[in-house]
Order: sequence, then C-alpha cells, then structure tokens
Amino acid sequence: MILYQYIGVLIGIIGIIVTFLRFKSGKMSLNMLLVWSAVWILLIIFSVNPDTSSLLARATGIGRGLDLILIIGLIGCYYFIFKIYNMIENVEEEITHLVQEIALEKGQSPDLEKENLPKDKDSETEGKI
Repeated sequence: MILYQYIGVLIGIIGIIVTFLRFKSGKMSLNMLLVWSAVWILLIIFSVNPDTSSLLARATGIGRGLDLILIIGLIGCYYFIFKIYNMIENVEEEITHLVQEIALEKGQSPDLEKENLPKDKDSETEGKI
C-alpha cells in the first residue's frame, strides 16, 4: 500500500466513528447517517483498491475512475448545498415567526403602554426651566 492509501483508510475510519457518535448523540438523522457511512465506506474501498473506481467508471460509461469520483463529488456537493440552503430558509422563517410573536407580546404588555404614553407638558417644561 502507498501512503495515500493509508491516509484514505485512516480518514474513512475516523469519519465512520465521528458519524456514528453524532448519530448516537442525536445530532444526525438516520438518512444522513446512511449517506455519510456510504461516503466513508466508498473512500476506504477506493483507497484500498483504486482499480474499483475504474471498474465502476467503465460500468457507468464515464471512462476513467478519477472522472467518476469527481462527478460523484460534484453531485454530492450540489446536494449538500441544496440541503444547507433549505436549512437556512427554515431558520430564517422561524426567526421571522419568533420576532413577530415577540413584537405582538410587547405590543400587548401593560408596562410598555405606560412607557409609551406622552408625558405632561408641565413635567416637560419643569426640567427645562
């Protein structure tokens, strides 16, 4: 085995361990556990046996194994960008809803109404004189 193969296997094993720990602590869904486990297992397989990517590339009609890996990586990146975009949209919507609720609660608060009442003209002029 060449050095990059050891590094690939090591990164794959660490990735699997971190993925399972995040799933076990409830920070990752089952779908993401399956996706990330597949990514790490493929990394280990391609690291141990680089010809596997060439076999898959020929089977899919892509040509070279490296091209297959790059295409899969690019598709994966677009998938995760789309997923992050949806998460940001949901968080933005939740923040807007919370801000609206807080604004409505403050608008109905009797303390706030007292603070917003106009002061007497006499009390305003006393301070100036």
